[in-house]
Amino acid sequence: MTGKLAVPKLEIRPLTPECWKDFERLFGPHGAYGGCWCMWWRITRSEFSKQQGAGNRRAMRAVVHSGEVPGILGYLDGQPVAWCSVAPREQFASLLRSPVLKPIDDQPVWSIVCFYIARAQRGRGLSAAMIRAAVEYVRAQGGRIVEAYPAAPRPGTMAPGTSYMGIARDLLAAGFKQVDRPSKSRLILRYRIR
Repeated sequence: MTGKLAVPKLEIRPLTPECWKDFERLFGPHGAYGGCWCMWWRITRSEFSKQQGAGNRRAMRAVVHSGEVPGILGYLDGQPVAWCSVAPREQFASLLRSPVLKPIDDQPVWSIVCFYIARAQRGRGLSAAMIRAAVEYVRAQGGRIVEAYPAAPRPGTMAPGTSYMGIARDLLAAGFKQVDRPSKSRLILRYRIR
């Protein structure tokens, strides 16, 4: 016995208007973490604070209904259980303004900025499955570089507020390579699609 978890096979769907109710069900009444609704990297910090909760939900719904695809949903047995925000970097206005996570070159990249796994499904390897699905989604969209910004590894268990951008170990195991360490606490990893 290897001691590895059997990772459930996920069905992956882009977040389109047809899947909006599934996204709401996964994120729950509080919008995942503190009313975020995955808007943290899309708007200014002051906008985020002003519209935290229902305002962020409305803002994300507007993004989805505009035709923009802000990420992918993972389903088990027809139920939404996992989320990965992956899109071209230019869709994340706060990421573009970040002094720490500024672009390292002028190559077009797709950015992974958030993971959310249903509480009952955590610890089953779903984030690793979502990483692989995100790379395949970017490949299908014609992207060539996927970038991720996990917290730098440190001893102990990472709190969700620290690990929402991904776990470095999982990203590295999926073939991402470290290309920069812009701060003591943050890495920039890239996956190059051949």
